[in-house]
Amino acid sequence: MRYATLGRSGLHVSRACLGTMNFGTDAQAPTSDTEARRIIGEFLDAGHNFIDTADTYRGGASEEIVGHAIAHRRAEVVLATKGAAPQGAGPNNRGLSRAHLTRALEASLRRLGTDYIDLYQCHVPDPDTPIDETMAAFDGFVRSGKVRYVGCSNFTAAGIVSAQWAAHRIGGTPFISLQANYSLITRAIEAEIVPTCQQNGLGILAYSPLGSGLLAGRYQRGAAPAAGSRLAQWAAMPSPMAHAFVTGLLAERHFDIADEVTTVAAELGTTTPTVALAWLRSRPEITSVVLGPRSADQLSANLAGLAFELPESVSTRLDAASQCTISPPVNGQHHTA
Repeated sequence: MRYATLGRSGLHVSRACLGTMNFGTDAQAPTSDTEARRIIGEFLDAGHNFIDTADTYRGGASEEIVGHAIAHRRAEVVLATKGAAPQGAGPNNRGLSRAHLTRALEASLRRLGTDYIDLYQCHVPDPDTPIDETMAAFDGFVRSGKVRYVGCSNFTAAGIVSAQWAAHRIGGTPFISLQANYSLITRAIEAEIVPTCQQNGLGILAYSPLGSGLLAGRYQRGAAPAAGSRLAQWAAMPSPMAHAFVTGLLAERHFDIADEVTTVAAELGTTTPTVALAWLRSRPEITSVVLGPRSADQLSANLAGLAFELPESVSTRLDAASQCTISPPVNGQHHTA
């Protein structure tokens, strides 16, 4: 079993992280309570120790399922969750303010049935709250013993630097990790975010390693996403950002990359997801890959993919096929060609 230290810390995590966004108790949840517990058990039995959830996943049901499943194995689990997402209608029930994060942390601890979180993370940036307030609140959580380490998700390079300096100014607790969207389809973080993490002591946790399903063969060139798929649900949302994400993901160039991965998989006698995961695991800048299996069978396939060794020539070939030209950020957003 391979472990790595997370960022500039002494915390050892498995190279595979179990993402639990699909776990729920309602009829619409992709993964039932029973199957979720089976997945968690098999993940831990295989020697992996890193589980990630969030207060917003399935309305908190994901945290409850995870908490029950690991209750008798709590000491062997590096448990990560996130706060920031709306937890009510009021203006102070969201974001990264001290007021909201304090309530969010207490609620997560109750749902998880534990008295501490190993890694507590900002789920998204909050432009309305000074980063000094957020980092001071996080430092208070660590000093209270309710949180061991802190991290962030979806932060820009500038946001990471601002947070680390804010922690430094108060002699507080800095971030040790960043969760970022990263795969053969989405490599924009390589331009600025990866070097910023390396310079500021953050390990990188790569989520959506199969390109939101594109590298798993769930979507076809020129065809609308199948009814019931995640992309179909996003496409039906009234949000312009959701529509832009779906359109961007289904770009012709991304299907070209997926086709190359499929070709490589056929040549190696394996599957497209295996090739995509093996490439990602081989990236030295990635500490752990966040998997999101819906079933125990998917978990087994994903773990096998992470263990697969790609020939160096194949990795070089995939690098070339998926490398994008990244322009300087405009209004905080990268544009790729």
